[in-house]
Amino acid sequence: GVPVASVKTLTLGSHGDTMVPVASACSVDGKPLADLMPADRIEELVVRTRNGGAEVVALLKTGSAYYAPSAAAARMAKAIHEDSGAVMPVCAWVDGEYGLSGAYLGVEAELGREGIRKVVETPLTDAEKALLVEAYEAVKAKQADVAGL
Repeated sequence: GVPVASVKTLTLGSHGDTMVPVASACSVDGKPLADLMPADRIEELVVRTRNGGAEVVALLKTGSAYYAPSAAAARMAKAIHEDSGAVMPVCAWVDGEYGLSGAYLGVEAELGREGIRKVVETPLTDAEKALLVEAYEAVKAKQADVAGL
C-alpha cells in the first residue's frame, strides 16, 4: 500500500455511469499509473470507480456518501477565500472547452476570489475524450428533459 496523499487521480464528466476516470492523468508517487500496472487492471479500476457510488451506499446502509463531497466543498471554499488559483475538479459551464458548449460538466478549473477563473483542459486520450463526449451528451439530454417539464 501507499499513503493516500501520494495518489493523484481525476474524474471528469458527470456522476455515475458516465463518469470519466482519467487514467492517463493518474499517478502514484509521481509515477504514471500505466507504468505501475497492466492495462486490464487499470480498466478494472476505471469500472469500479464508475460504479463506486453504489458500493459506498451499500457499505454505509444509511444513504449516499458525504465525506468526499464535504471535503471537496471545503477545499473549494478555501481556494476561493484565499484567492489561491488552485486547480481542482469542479462542475463548470463549458463554453468551447474540449469542443463542448452549453452544459455544466465536471472539469478542472482554476479557482480564485471570483470563483471559477477559467476551465483548465486536461490532456485526454482519444478514448477518454470519447467518454467525456458521452457524459456531455447525457447531461445535455437531462437538461432537455428538465426544460420540457
